[in-house]
Amino acid sequence: MEEPEPAGAAQPGLRSLLPPREFLGSRKGQLLLAESVLSFIIFICYIASLAASFMMAPLLEFLLALFLFYAYASKLNEKFKGLYWPLTDFLRCVTAAIIYFAISIAAVSKYNDGASKAAGVFGFVATIVFAIDFYITFNDLVSFLKQGSSDAPEGHKSEDENSDSDSD
Repeated sequence: MEEPEPAGAAQPGLRSLLPPREFLGSRKGQLLLAESVLSFIIFICYIASLAASFMMAPLLEFLLALFLFYAYASKLNEKFKGLYWPLTDFLRCVTAAIIYFAISIAAVSKYNDGASKAAGVFGFVATIVFAIDFYITFNDLVSFLKQGSSDAPEGHKSEDENSDSDSD
């Protein structure tokens, strides 16, 4: 006879698709989750509004945020070292903040229906969330570049010394 599994044991199936609790509790996990949820809400608002021409930007941002959410949750960023993930995330956040700000102004000022106004207001909130994310990611990039620049002169000095000794 098989013994029943303990209550805390991991069950295969749909639970394996859920991100770990540690990632959901992290600042990056919460920001990516907020970006995904806001982008989806804005997408739905634009579909229901007269400003349906703006629906592509939130759809793309939703898909990108969802991809990065699962990439970070499943630690793909540690498996694929060829892509510099913070830079990719920084560029995504900067462009998303600019695009959301622009289309939110257009949606609020040009269209009079409630769904367009709601999409615009949620777009301003999303602009703030993406701006917070790119500020945090920018700080990570700066610390990485400072760390890299302190190592770089030593590498250049050894190369310069080697070329000087070769020419003597």
